[in-house]
Amino acid sequence: MNQPARPVITIVGGGFAGTALALQLRRQPALAQAAIHLIEPRELPGPGLAYTARRPEYLLNVRPGALSLYPNAPQHFADWLRGQPESTAGVPEFAPRSTYGRYLSEELLAALTASPTAEAGGLCWHRTTAVVAPLRADGRRAVLLANGTTLVSDFVVLALGNFPPPPPAGPDHRYLHHDAYHADPWAAGNLRRIGPDDSVLLIGSGLTAIDVLLALRKDGHRAPVNVVARHGRWPAAHGSATASYPNFYPELAAETTVTGVLAVFKRHLRRAAAEGIDWRPVMDALRPDLGRIWAAWPLTEQRRFLRHLAGLWAVTRHRSPPENAAALAELTAAGLVQLHVGTVREILPDGPVLRVRVRPHGTRGSWHVAQHVVCCTGPLLDYSRITDPLVMSLRDAGHLTADSLRLGLLTSECGAVRGADGMTSSTIFTLGPSRRPAYFESTAVPELRQQAVMLATELARRVSQARLLVPG
Repeated sequence: MNQPARPVITIVGGGFAGTALALQLRRQPALAQAAIHLIEPRELPGPGLAYTARRPEYLLNVRPGALSLYPNAPQHFADWLRGQPESTAGVPEFAPRSTYGRYLSEELLAALTASPTAEAGGLCWHRTTAVVAPLRADGRRAVLLANGTTLVSDFVVLALGNFPPPPPAGPDHRYLHHDAYHADPWAAGNLRRIGPDDSVLLIGSGLTAIDVLLALRKDGHRAPVNVVARHGRWPAAHGSATASYPNFYPELAAETTVTGVLAVFKRHLRRAAAEGIDWRPVMDALRPDLGRIWAAWPLTEQRRFLRHLAGLWAVTRHRSPPENAAALAELTAAGLVQLHVGTVREILPDGPVLRVRVRPHGTRGSWHVAQHVVCCTGPLLDYSRITDPLVMSLRDAGHLTADSLRLGLLTSECGAVRGADGMTSSTIFTLGPSRRPAYFESTAVPELRQQAVMLATELARRVSQARLLVPG
């Protein structure tokens, strides 16, 4: 690839992953003259979907010390938080998600303000979306934006975050257009359409469902809420911040089966219990090595984990703030939340309400009637089904490929996407949830900020290498 004097990098997506990458790119000496374009259609870049909702009852499920944007400054967010209005009565153990969104916006806007124009080698935000990014004859990409702008780019990075969940039931999809169905609980004002005595059914019992329950309570909702979940489990609550357990990855390095890893893990659970240590620190001790454990499993073992243990993993690994868990227990004890084990098989419009058929394992199931049905299931991960225009155009051109487990995209170690021919792209990269096939855990701040550092370093290396190859 003929590298121009001023390299152009286009980041599609301005949530946490895109923000972290933009900031890390600006820290690379080799990219000091690079034009960096950030494509984000929301009102402010930085928070993305995860940290945009302006509801104080939506709390982070991680303590401040683990949420810095910068791996080499782990207390950066905690130090920032101490000077915010939320800390007047003391730094919160679990801050509102909107507060974290403000932190991201401030860091990114400071970088935008300090930058010259992209044409002069700086960081530029485009409040729009990317539509297509075809490969040009010179090996670069022509990124066409919805506002008609074309950005001729040396590198295009997909930082697209999570996509909305797929329809929870079918084949009749009329409910998707019914006023009683809430496909996106995060949409501004969506939950405030629910009256205090309206009947509500939530699909899913993860962290999103808990947020919805707390938001309904805050809005004065009084009627019982039915919650339907396949495994019937709520997320575990966080334990003490001071508890710890030594890392034992060396005992797992040679394990290539789920059964083998479980055996070692259970042995350490027993040891920890004998020492009066909770299970949480045992699981957390492996946090830095989860990607390596996942990658050591062959495809059949990864599939076995997804089939039998992924649900249990989700509720033990991704925990709820203690105050949220206490509020849920209080609502449950008062009969205001009823958890049903089963899967949603059908959702049918019936005038102003929706009829929902719930089928527990091994039974024919029963019907529930609700004035509001809120989808709280996980995001769509299967890139063969995603209908984003940019993703569709790249997929149709054979420039990116969904993995066989439908967790995200096939990539190289540095995040370069693999095409339908198995070849690694030299122009398209990705980070964030799309990299779940490589890491399985690819949604939390510690993993994403490290991906941002690695990718920024890799792009800087490629720019430097290309310059050395250009005749002087």
